[in-house]
Amino acid sequence: MNRTTFDSRLLNTLTTLADTLVDDYDVVELLQTLVDACRDIVGVTAAGILLADHDSGELELVASTSEANRLVELMQLAAQDGPCIQCYRTGEPVTVASLQATSEWVAFRAEALANGFSSIHAVPLRLRERTIGTLNVMNAAEGALEDEAQVAVRAFADVATIGILHERSLRESELLAEQLKGALSSRVVIEQAKGVVSFTADVPIPDAFEVIRGYARRNRLPLSLVASRIVSRELRLEHPGT
Repeated sequence: MNRTTFDSRLLNTLTTLADTLVDDYDVVELLQTLVDACRDIVGVTAAGILLADHDSGELELVASTSEANRLVELMQLAAQDGPCIQCYRTGEPVTVASLQATSEWVAFRAEALANGFSSIHAVPLRLRERTIGTLNVMNAAEGALEDEAQVAVRAFADVATIGILHERSLRESELLAEQLKGALSSRVVIEQAKGVVSFTADVPIPDAFEVIRGYARRNRLPLSLVASRIVSRELRLEHPGT
């Protein structure tokens, strides 16, 4: 992809994401769209967003480019003892250009390599001096991100932060905690809904997520609302395309 095409795609995507920041937007769907766009435009293998639980301070996965267990578990491992937790604690980007060459984070390193990932770049989601989470991109190829790709990831991280907090939360710390809890709670419900759909529609977990997301988009409903209705048995999705 040449520089002009890259800049154009990035600008169009950021503009589209900014346009979604309206009243009653679904923050989980926004973050899901954001990580997908980050993967596609930056050209990495996978991307995910981790948010800090307001009470425990622990990082939890809220959106990733794949719902496959291997990636979800790997992201959580990185949140416990890996580049992502270092990024969160320092508030600074962390780049590991070669997981093969590093001796840090033994458990995460071994698991990442076993799953075909060779490099990772973590960027903090920051509100002034406070870090609320991280945006993480992982690649099958070794090497640091090029300068333009780093700028793009930083821009996506900023949009994610704005999407979570919105303008009002810049002034209200209580709303910040509420927004973070809301996003993490929604993720828990989505995980439950994935299990329900996987069982009732007889599809793998990653496919179950796409079934739920597809239904939400076709019916213009918040992803978290659809998940909640599935868990409460108000809605039953039998198969893809329902």
